[in-house]
Amino acid sequence: MRRGAITRESVLKALVEHDELGRDAFLTKYGFGEARSYVLVHEGQEYDSKAVAGVAHKWGQGRALAPDEFSGGKDHAAAWLKRAGFQVKAIKNPDWARDEIILACHLVMENGWKGLDAQDSRVVELSALLQLLPIHVEAERNEKFRNPNGVARKTFDIATRHPEYQGKPTNGGALDVAVLQEFLARPEEMTEAAQLIHQGVATGELQSLPPTEEEFDDYSAPEGRLLMRRHRARERNKGLRAKKIAAVLKQGGTLSCEACGFDFEEVYGDRGSGYIECHHVVPLHEAGEGRTKLGDLALICANCHRMIHRRAPWPTPAELRATIEHRRASQPRGSVGIVQQRNKTVERSSTPEDRR
Repeated sequence: MRRGAITRESVLKALVEHDELGRDAFLTKYGFGEARSYVLVHEGQEYDSKAVAGVAHKWGQGRALAPDEFSGGKDHAAAWLKRAGFQVKAIKNPDWARDEIILACHLVMENGWKGLDAQDSRVVELSALLQLLPIHVEAERNEKFRNPNGVARKTFDIATRHPEYQGKPTNGGALDVAVLQEFLARPEEMTEAAQLIHQGVATGELQSLPPTEEEFDDYSAPEGRLLMRRHRARERNKGLRAKKIAAVLKQGGTLSCEACGFDFEEVYGDRGSGYIECHHVVPLHEAGEGRTKLGDLALICANCHRMIHRRAPWPTPAELRATIEHRRASQPRGSVGIVQQRNKTVERSSTPEDRR
């Protein structure tokens, strides 16, 4: 049985059975519970999306899916139903993203680290801004998504976690505390990050960014993923990268990593000729709307690029180079150096014995 192989016709048959049996009997018959994340909306009526998707398999696949064979979330039931042309709506709103908490925390800081009421004009304004952020897709939002009441609650979640707050904290999460700590440790930088998010929404720049191809699992960016997406979009600008490479070659330089010295052509021959990655060295909280200058870019290898982004604060290529050189100097004499060891690995993997 292939999960997700349902058609519009099979879903409609499941809906007919649901209406004939009634919700409770339908769920009991197939062993499903009430939907917790998404509901299917059809002709003005809401249905438990996971149960409907599971039962729809009965007509095309020979039997209904059991509840433990799939999830009711966006990767399974919700996606299958949308693919079949149905409207799927979130029951509860998604968790707050770091970028959203940054904006809320900045507002709380400006208010003297005190929470704000839902009627406050600043809360209403922030509510409207959060609804414009390109973070959560429409299918994950319900009618109360980031409304003033929810935004006001979040400001109290943050304010009551401040070290000087004497009362009992309200409900909040670890991410609220983490962002609060970033503001307490780096107030100017985090304020700049909040202002850049505001500006990016006002100009439409953040909404126009292409969907990210990378989840940034190993990337650390306290300033949030929206600014990280813009950062990566600038790094991947093919025109700027070509100009940077041309400028370096014109000055007599080589396309070797500015951090570790790795040269792709030297190791990979023609396959590596002309290849090197670009890193935007300006910190996220400082990278405004101005045009990227060639001096803002550094040529580095993929490994060093990943290491720079892995933990905040990001080191510059020069700082990473200093770390590498310190490591080299601390190694016992006669041992294989970092880059030399990397090159030897490539050489070994290309021997006839290793290719067999």
